[in-house]
Amino acid sequence: MRPRLLYRDRDATVGYQPDELTRDRFVDLELGALVRSMAHDDKTVETVATAILHQPLNDPAAIAYRQAAVRDALANPETVLELYQAPKRALDEVKKAYGWGLFTPAGVVHHSIEVLRIHLRHLRALRELARENAAKFQSQAFTDLFAALEQNVSDEWLEQVTSLLTELTFPRGVDAVATLGTANKATGISLTRPPLTRSSLLVRLGFRRPDHTFTLPDRDEAGYKALSELKDRTLDPVADALSQAAEHLTGFWNALRTEAAFFVGANNLHHALTSFDEPVALPTFHASPGVMCTGLYDAALVLLSRSPAVANSLDLSHAAVTVVTGANRGGKSTFLRSLGQATLLAHCGLFVPAESFSTALRTTIHTHFTREEDAQRTSGRLDEELSRMSAIVDAAQRGGLILLNESFASTNEREGSEIARNVIRALRDSGVSVAFVTHLYEYASRAHAEKRTDTAFLRAGREDDGHRDFRVRPGIPLPTSFGADLYEQVFGTTLDPDELQPTLPSQGAT
Repeated sequence: MRPRLLYRDRDATVGYQPDELTRDRFVDLELGALVRSMAHDDKTVETVATAILHQPLNDPAAIAYRQAAVRDALANPETVLELYQAPKRALDEVKKAYGWGLFTPAGVVHHSIEVLRIHLRHLRALRELARENAAKFQSQAFTDLFAALEQNVSDEWLEQVTSLLTELTFPRGVDAVATLGTANKATGISLTRPPLTRSSLLVRLGFRRPDHTFTLPDRDEAGYKALSELKDRTLDPVADALSQAAEHLTGFWNALRTEAAFFVGANNLHHALTSFDEPVALPTFHASPGVMCTGLYDAALVLLSRSPAVANSLDLSHAAVTVVTGANRGGKSTFLRSLGQATLLAHCGLFVPAESFSTALRTTIHTHFTREEDAQRTSGRLDEELSRMSAIVDAAQRGGLILLNESFASTNEREGSEIARNVIRALRDSGVSVAFVTHLYEYASRAHAEKRTDTAFLRAGREDDGHRDFRVRPGIPLPTSFGADLYEQVFGTTLDPDELQPTLPSQGAT
């Protein structure tokens, strides 16, 4: 019996070791803020949430399976919390079980019986929890778990196991059969059930000995040692079976705690976002290459700043490539992070920070954000950018998504634009979608001049007085990012706008 709350056909893997690209994505999208909100200082929830966010799904059936379980968890937070806490109570009690003599089969048998009795008591309580709450759950994940508990932890089964454990304490001694081998040594030893009929009253009172008995003399140390070895040989397979049964149940409790931890984290994150009056929604998937969203916001920014979000509503469903330009500090990178967060959370079967969100099914999700210059001076910034981009291109698959934030800005305008044009064209031709936040006007203007129907252009908002509302809207690229606004705010002087205009490409440029 396995929980199977996160995957239909396997246990969750929390020992997953992410590669460098996966770790970059976690940092670029600021998922650490989401994990901290999910964990509430619970290390188990933190570990599980991090592992699951490192492993987005790309199978529609697997996403639907988990999404339905998340919907159940949001509707039944108290029951989910109890499913998470019940294994800890069982495992903590098991740890306290006195483990004397574990170096002998007889000691293993005694300890395993004590541990199994603890497991049975907690399994009965878990089954009662399932009985009381099964009707409230609709997802296959939870209904299958509750049905398995009802079937496998029945009253009849509990009575049979309890009776067997009592019998394995051997209140009337160990009964075994054996044959004599070479030098009259016992071979083929096997445990047998004690006789169903009780010994006569005279035998039980000690007035008469059973037939075919042998009593060791007092102080016969060699005899006692031989008898102990014979008993251990008899109990050895019993000890193996009981310890394996105890390990199996311990594994069940660990798996249940691990998988329930994810749903506890989901409930914590849901509460954190909605406590700021921010919307959340379960996403949908469509066949178009892009996304459609209403009220999409950066969840990490809300959690870190503890202030209301600035949301975006866009229809980019047709867009295999989205180019975002506009004013400095106008909300471009925030939008890109919100898009990445929502896409990743959707592929983890979670709700997303938006009023509604629909996306193409992504085979891979990668990020390429700007980095600080190499402190060791082993390479320049452009070399570092190209090295990371090469690794991303190698890992990307048809149907994937790559988020580029100010990529190729570490060189001059012409060279950076040419690199961006070739990389993005190759990715689009390979079936990989791209969202690109950039100040490379030469690239953006050429891309806009192509008038491709699968390319969308967004621009960060800026009013005439320089005010920014931090939203992005459909808009053609402009030959300025309005850095003069920021210069004036910082230094109190105004730059001549003519000095900020870049050299535009000629009309015949390709």
